[in-house]
Amino acid sequence: MDMTTTLIDHTFRKDVQRCFTEQTYAIPARWLYDRRGSELFEEITDLPEYYPTRTETNLLKANKAAFAKSIGPGRAIIEFGSGSSTKTPHLLNAIDPAAYVPIDISGDFLEHSASLLQKEFPELPILPVEADFMKRVELPEAVAALPKLGFFPGSTIGNMIARTSVDLLRFMRETLGEGAQLLIGFDRIKDPATLVAAYDDSAGVTAQFSLNLLHRINRELDGNIAVDQFRHVAVWSDIYARIEIYLEAQADVTLPIGGEQYHLAAGQKIHIENSHKYGIRDARLMLRAGGWTPVQEWSDEKDYFTLMLVEAHPYKHAP
Repeated sequence: MDMTTTLIDHTFRKDVQRCFTEQTYAIPARWLYDRRGSELFEEITDLPEYYPTRTETNLLKANKAAFAKSIGPGRAIIEFGSGSSTKTPHLLNAIDPAAYVPIDISGDFLEHSASLLQKEFPELPILPVEADFMKRVELPEAVAALPKLGFFPGSTIGNMIARTSVDLLRFMRETLGEGAQLLIGFDRIKDPATLVAAYDDSAGVTAQFSLNLLHRINRELDGNIAVDQFRHVAVWSDIYARIEIYLEAQADVTLPIGGEQYHLAAGQKIHIENSHKYGIRDARLMLRAGGWTPVQEWSDEKDYFTLMLVEAHPYKHAP
């Protein structure tokens, strides 16, 4: 087991313990994405109710010429939370990059995805990095001198509260450097019925994705949780402009984890994910707070989703 994997395991354990010992009843959403979680999320993206992936993919396909003009060739693409990299080929084909660096916390899934993409682009240097992208990431030396384009699709930024989102944008700026660009996706505010259906699909795949977190605790943290005693819950919070996802105990339940015993009463919810939605001015303000200047944006006809190109301009010390 390498140092990165050991650190991730330690952090996962710490976050789960904090959930119960401090009675926060919340676990960070990044722990949903082990290999099985990543596979389930890929299934979610194909569901009829889940509009974000289809809409964003169509935007990537439809605006290749605009990307080529605004971004230009020869950049190293750094994808944060690359997953299966299914959207990435559209961008690679559009801008003729010098290298591709996928960053993901799930190492085995990362290597598999990078291997498949290498077959599709045999001449392109692909340099996967297993890391937690919620902090500054050390990039491979091979891309150090190249101009860089960060790629953060899927409105993954929406999984974080505003403070964490701004911190992440600042870490991305530190990773990529001044003068870098970032292409980032934002899911827009729309009617609650459409939003809730996207996160509580009729086939129950999203429920499996949520419940996999408990299976992961059992697998990796010596847990013995009765997963069938929990259910997936998705609700719209208008105050916070977000979908909130919970695991709710269906009965009084004991959770044995790593030699400790934790107890939840029936009805107690564990908050495992947020998916914030944005008005376009909200997104611009947050980007500027994170050190990025909006340059260009593309939206679909329904204004369901927006891709924004931003740049890390030099900081000014006067107005």
